[in-house]
Amino acid sequence: MSIAYDAVSRPFHYTQGGIECIAAIEASMSREAFKGFLKGNAQKYLWRYEHKGHLEDLKKAQYYLNKLIELEKTDGN
Repeated sequence: MSIAYDAVSRPFHYTQGGIECIAAIEASMSREAFKGFLKGNAQKYLWRYEHKGHLEDLKKAQYYLNKLIELEKTDGN
C-alpha cells in the first residue's frame, strides 16, 4: 500500500529509507532545542506565506505549531 503524497505533513523528499527527516532531527536534539526548531519553522512559514507559498506555507506553519502544541501538552504546559 502506498502512502498518498502530502506536501505539508509528509513530503516524499523528507522521508528516506523509512526515516522521516523530522524524526531524525528530533532524535538529534534536546527537547528544548527541538521545541525551538518547531517554533522557528512555524515563524519562517508565517513570515514568507504572502510572498511564496501562500496557503501551503500557512498549512506548514500550522503543522509545526501543532507539533509544538503536542510537545507542550506532553510536558504539562
